[in-house]
Amino acid sequence: MGFMRNYLAEYRHELQRTFTGTSGTPPEWVPRLAEGNDAGYHLPGSAVWAVHGHVATIVAGIRVLLMQALHPGALAGVYEHSGFQKDPLGRLANTVRWIFTVTYGSTEAAEAATARVRKIHERVRGTYVDGNGVTREYAANDPELLRWVHVTYADSFITANRIWGRPIPGGPDAYVREWAAAGRLMGVENPPLTEVQVHQELEQWYASGILRADERLAETVSFIRYPPLSPLLKPGYSILFAAAVASLEPRYREMLGIRRAGLGPLPLPVITAARAVLGMVRFALGSHGPSEQAARRRLQRLGYAA
Repeated sequence: MGFMRNYLAEYRHELQRTFTGTSGTPPEWVPRLAEGNDAGYHLPGSAVWAVHGHVATIVAGIRVLLMQALHPGALAGVYEHSGFQKDPLGRLANTVRWIFTVTYGSTEAAEAATARVRKIHERVRGTYVDGNGVTREYAANDPELLRWVHVTYADSFITANRIWGRPIPGGPDAYVREWAAAGRLMGVENPPLTEVQVHQELEQWYASGILRADERLAETVSFIRYPPLSPLLKPGYSILFAAAVASLEPRYREMLGIRRAGLGPLPLPVITAARAVLGMVRFALGSHGPSEQAARRRLQRLGYAA
């Protein structure tokens, strides 16, 4: 029993360090989610709380990284300007901070977090060659790239939740409609409001020929597949990566140059194995994370049913 307690404690600390950059105590921004004088963009019982409060978001996060890398403009911005290779966990922690602040924070906190991200994006500029061989300029705050990031995010989180998550209040359309608020904050013009619209936009991008497979994409996929994680987390991550790959459409797997990674000829063993890993993560971290708990304290103070 002592061994298991120690193992679980170490496993929990490594998970916390991976997602937030700290272990043992939440990062400084989490307790501040209890501050603020309004309910924010999302409330308990919302589709966004249901999706983002489930550990299936881990698979969704891997999947969305793979999908976003297919756009050479989005990939160029990450590849040339971010520290994802030198400090991937730091970049992950910053992304988690923005998502959870928009999900659980007050309106002021969500807008301030978004302003920080957009300010960083201001210096992310350059050129890329699209899948048609056309050289294009890019900027991280361009509506086109922001839209690609937003749409692939919505698609990945809906897909992962459908396989490993729980029923969404109002269904997938409610999640797309609610998370459109995050897209607008980032500068996405008229974001999709239904799952059908998300799929239609993905079809348009695929048909446009802009998406591209090249050596830079292959290098990025390899990095996502084998990130510098703690040895304690690597076995579980390998299964979750395989699950993310299995959830992709075949045409995207082909572009990414990865087969359906699995534990057998069918995706079912991967889905089952991923469910077991996600169950262990939930057991280690608990059902309600510190960000959600902080948000509930703010809502209770303001008189909302939390």
